[in-house]
Amino acid sequence: MPTNEQCKKFIDEIAPLVQKYAKERGYKIVSTVIAQACCESAYGTCALSPYHNYFGMKCGGSWKGKSVNLKTKEEYSPGTLTNITANFRVYNSMEEGVKGYYDFIAWSHYANLKTATTYRQYAERLQADSYATSSTYAQTLCSIVEKWGLSKYDPAESKQPMVEVKTMKPILTVGCLGDDVRLMQFLLNLKGYSCGSVDGDFGTKTKEALGDYQRSHPECGTPDYKCGPKTWGSLLS
Repeated sequence: MPTNEQCKKFIDEIAPLVQKYAKERGYKIVSTVIAQACCESAYGTCALSPYHNYFGMKCGGSWKGKSVNLKTKEEYSPGTLTNITANFRVYNSMEEGVKGYYDFIAWSHYANLKTATTYRQYAERLQADSYATSSTYAQTLCSIVEKWGLSKYDPAESKQPMVEVKTMKPILTVGCLGDDVRLMQFLLNLKGYSCGSVDGDFGTKTKEALGDYQRSHPECGTPDYKCGPKTWGSLLS
């Protein structure tokens, strides 16, 4: 699990590169792209990071560069994660990886990203364009933007007021699966309440960690082993 310091260091390193290529290619939004890199690469700590593929980009039929075959999980039906192996693009540096992302979204399928004017709109379009199979992809990216204040990297005309967490996040209970569970697990581990691996599966260990966190944080209300608006607000603060 990346530490708070590792997360900040990764953002500090990749943000100027995203700003550079967003400006060169004519994109208005930077914050959501930084959030994508944080999400897809676990802040530069996932198995793809040594290959400088920070955006989870698979090879596809047009890719002529180097590749690596790795295990991953896809959410082909809401709430159900499927283990697969896939070939992913390999780059030689962080800058090459960021440039590669903008080459990837230059495909006409993603043309609507260039006209997005808010971080939320960019995230919603990514999900609508099926960039990822996660059913909560836009919510997860917006939460990362809000947690780290990434909208400061956007041009002034693209900034928008933050929305309260309770309007963004679903209530999570035992048995839930997906990226929101991963975010909750990441935050619990980050704050010292170990729920084991960040696997997107709300099981017994995650339940115990969440209950311990709620008992230690009165702002969460009565411990109920559910991650609702009050608990989300506490975790993301």
